[in-house]
Amino acid sequence: MPPHIHRNSRPAIFGLLNPISYGMFVGALIFDLTYMSTRNVFWGKGAAWLITVGLIIAIIPRLLNFGHVWLQRRRRVTRIERIDFWLNLLAIIAAIVNAFVHSRDAYAMVPDNVILSVITVVLLSIAHVAMAMNRLDLPEVTHG
Repeated sequence: MPPHIHRNSRPAIFGLLNPISYGMFVGALIFDLTYMSTRNVFWGKGAAWLITVGLIIAIIPRLLNFGHVWLQRRRRVTRIERIDFWLNLLAIIAAIVNAFVHSRDAYAMVPDNVILSVITVVLLSIAHVAMAMNRLDLPEVTHG
């Protein structure tokens, strides 16, 4: 991250952009399921766009996450944060493969597109739930 961006703004940027890419991938899954049942090319093309935009938006949060988990030494990184990193990385790899699947002829992408969308969303969902549970264990969250 560029040095002119204050260290305390990084969590805010991450918190703003991370859910957007997740939403794009969930939307792509819905579009892929709709395409599989209707065979209307609109849904397949829409899913391809959602995956592409989701991948582009996912770049900044992933770089911030990489820096937080592997490069910074200011505070201890939890095991869950490392698992979150790997789950997100695997989900992005599945989404990249899915982007290539969506570049196929319209009828040649089913069922691979649905399978890869499910894998992407499941991995990201597990990561989000794990991080939510991890936040519940942080001492600064508990009052009393």
